[in-house]
Amino acid sequence: MKKNYIKLFVAAIVLSLLLGACKKFLNVQPEDKVIESQVFASKGGINTALNGLYINLAKSNLYGENLTLSTVEILAQRYNVPSTHSLYKIASYAYGDKPATTKFDAIWTEAYSTILNINSFLENLEIYTGVLDTKTESLYKGEALAMRALLHFDLLRLYGPKYSSADSTKQSIPYYENSQSKINPLLPANQVMQKVLSDLQRAEELLKNDIIITSSGVNPPAANAEVDFVNNSRNYRLNYYAVKGLLARAHLYRGDKVSALSAAKSVIQQADKFKWTTTTNALSEKVNPDRVFSTEMIFGTMNTQLYNNYLTLFDPSVTEGNILAPAAARLTTVFESNESDYRYNLNWQIPSTGIKSYRTFYKYADIVDKTKTFRFTIPLLKISEMYFIAAECEPVASDGINQLNVVRLNRGLANLATTANVNTELQKEYQKEFFGEGQLFYYYKRRNVTSVGNGTGSGNITIVPVVPLPLSETQYR
Repeated sequence: MKKNYIKLFVAAIVLSLLLGACKKFLNVQPEDKVIESQVFASKGGINTALNGLYINLAKSNLYGENLTLSTVEILAQRYNVPSTHSLYKIASYAYGDKPATTKFDAIWTEAYSTILNINSFLENLEIYTGVLDTKTESLYKGEALAMRALLHFDLLRLYGPKYSSADSTKQSIPYYENSQSKINPLLPANQVMQKVLSDLQRAEELLKNDIIITSSGVNPPAANAEVDFVNNSRNYRLNYYAVKGLLARAHLYRGDKVSALSAAKSVIQQADKFKWTTTTNALSEKVNPDRVFSTEMIFGTMNTQLYNNYLTLFDPSVTEGNILAPAAARLTTVFESNESDYRYNLNWQIPSTGIKSYRTFYKYADIVDKTKTFRFTIPLLKISEMYFIAAECEPVASDGINQLNVVRLNRGLANLATTANVNTELQKEYQKEFFGEGQLFYYYKRRNVTSVGNGTGSGNITIVPVVPLPLSETQYR
């Protein structure tokens, strides 16, 4: 079943490359109209075009690595990156030096290239009408708008100012809503947020007939030769609840706790669709563990290069000067020496070969059974985050602790006392929960956390939260 799904992703990549040879698939140049008319003349062609957008999300310069596994996590001081490491300039916030300049330019370029392709996709759905039924067309438009909002939002979180009443009017990034090749102006951060929320709200309306709303859970990928975009694999697509979850995340970033709580609770009410991982999977399964907790995933990406990235970044065989792994004492502190924590027990192990004397990161290591549906999966939004958002936004502190305790219960941990400090405990949970998912740096930036434990394990370091716009952007302005 999974093999067919992976083959389709690979086939879509090949098709995109073939079309790209004919002056770039879904590019914005007028001479591509013949190709576009061929692609959008059939449902299969439109499916391939949409699938190509999701494949772009999974590229290493976006959520396949830089925005999840490596670069953004290094900014959060997740790993011990010594001065001899090739990525030390990123860990030390030397944003003007390579490879930091190269990495952040690549993220920016890939994101905006994908955004322009999303806009071209939306425009072509308007031009080539009647190919899709009304329900499917609405679904695809909603997914594309949500994808556009997601990318702009994460670009703002990375390159924009700290978002507060004092900084929200500062110049940030451009927002592109069509495929025209002109350079859009840099907008104040609050205007970018308005556009992000507008796109997500439009997507929510377009996705109101998403089958995930009436289904009892998330159906796995289809076993037939063609992926059913409408009925299956909805948590690998920007589904209705993914949009609600992104709304919760965006509202909280903007400081609107009332709206964030409402959106988060609307997903929590449907939490049975995103089932918590089991104790058996977390503590007993040794051959094919689901380390990413894919059943809890509201939205995620599938990266066929995931294991290559793992072997390069995290595998115990990577040399001391190049592996991404936390300082042992720092990791112990994060997990409070609690071996019962599913996230600690499952994802952090001292290699049995003895090649390393400390725990290395196994979250994205390969498994034996190549048919498992969670292979190649990187979570981008999980049900646990909805409880964290609710915990932060609850007007009564004890209610916030109760929200945190739901997650802790499903991570093998004891309940916190209702008198515990919500913000203190919330930061601990963010540090534990999102390893390799790229959320901690944005949490620090949003909460104005300026000093954190240095990834080297020695002392604290001051975070530099605003990544400068790449030269490739600023030199043309």
